Amino acid sequence: MSEATQEPDQDNGVPYLWEKFKKTGDAKAREGLILHYSPLVKFVAGRMGVGLPRNVEQADLVSYGIFGLIDAIDKFDLERGFKFETYAVNRIKGAILDELRALDWVPRSVRARAREIQRSLAEMEHNLKRTVTDEELAAHMNLPVELLQDQLAEISTLGLVALDELLNTSERDSASVGDLLPDPRAADPVSEFETDETRRALADAINRLNERDRLVVTLYYYEGLTLAEIGDVLGVTESRVCQIHTKSVMSLRNRMMEPIFKGG
Repeated sequence: MSEATQEPDQDNGVPYLWEKFKKTGDAKAREGLILHYSPLVKFVAGRMGVGLPRNVEQADLVSYGIFGLIDAIDKFDLERGFKFETYAVNRIKGAILDELRALDWVPRSVRARAREIQRSLAEMEHNLKRTVTDEELAAHMNLPVELLQDQLAEISTLGLVALDELLNTSERDSASVGDLLPDPRAADPVSEFETDETRRALADAINRLNERDRLVVTLYYYEGLTLAEIGDVLGVTESRVCQIHTKSVMSLRNRMMEPIFKGG
């Protein structure tokens, strides 16, 4: 038997706390009872957490259950002869369930209809080996088509999921929904690859230019020199540098287009 389910009255201090709290409403006695029975909350929360999605934190269940424990302590009647643990377990479970339902924005009736439609749809698709129409599904469920469509619109909210919901509940290191969402600030791998390939192809095309043309391109695009400054370096006029630059750019464009023409 777990520590949480042991008979508390074996501790001589617990009957005194009960008596003092029920007679005088003493806050310290109430706090002592809460602390004494708190392992019961952890026990119940642990049992209930087994069947819940992994995004539901155990600590949250415990905090919900504490309110149930406090309510049980406040309302427990010592004179009725019931065991407090039995009474408290139901209160704790109820508090946890109430809070979980409050966090769910979809009414249970809507979820029930969704399960019914899902079962009917799966049954028809299995039998017909194809996608079924709204009319066929409505006839199978003995519903007017308009009503079925209204229900489908209503349960569309079930498509909403929490970003921290795990995709595989059987793995502790499973990714969450949020982990798979694209980051708009992150680099696009395809774009990065294409840019890298373009840079490599351009570098190869530049290296295939003759020495003078390569020097003009390097000084203009990498060193940031003006055409006049490049003319001073090469000992030619600015207009001549402009001619060399234009021809070099045209040559580079043609060489960059070679893979496209070959591919065609």
